[in-house]
Amino acid sequence: MSLIRYNNPWNLLNNLQRELYNPEFNRLSDDDASAATANWAPSVDISEDDKAFTLLADIPGVDPDNIDISMDKGVLTIKGERQSVNTEESENFKRVERQSGQFYRRFTLPDSADAEKIEANSKHGVLTITIPKQEVAVSRRIEVKH
Repeated sequence: MSLIRYNNPWNLLNNLQRELYNPEFNRLSDDDASAATANWAPSVDISEDDKAFTLLADIPGVDPDNIDISMDKGVLTIKGERQSVNTEESENFKRVERQSGQFYRRFTLPDSADAEKIEANSKHGVLTITIPKQEVAVSRRIEVKH
């Protein structure tokens, strides 16, 4: 019995959908040239409460030292690389689905985000980024003196 390579016809549609729903790949500037070579994008959940925004990114198999998180002009950037698994012929792999290579995600933060106090932790393959909110200035009425 010979093994026939199966090309998934849905890959093309999945790639198109990923590009359509990830606008950060469409807004690349000259200094973000590395983003154009991103091989995959981690899944991300974003939540908000009264005190902070929380971003959870699934990045299993990535060493926290290989993750670069930066904040510039209201845009949070997460990038890094997951090393590929060596699949030797003798290991009899039937299918390899785990993506490897560089990843890149960008998020525009609201004005209420406090960029100076952002914290990041990695545990069990989940990157948690906590973005505290700034104190909102309370509006007040100013009296005009005679």
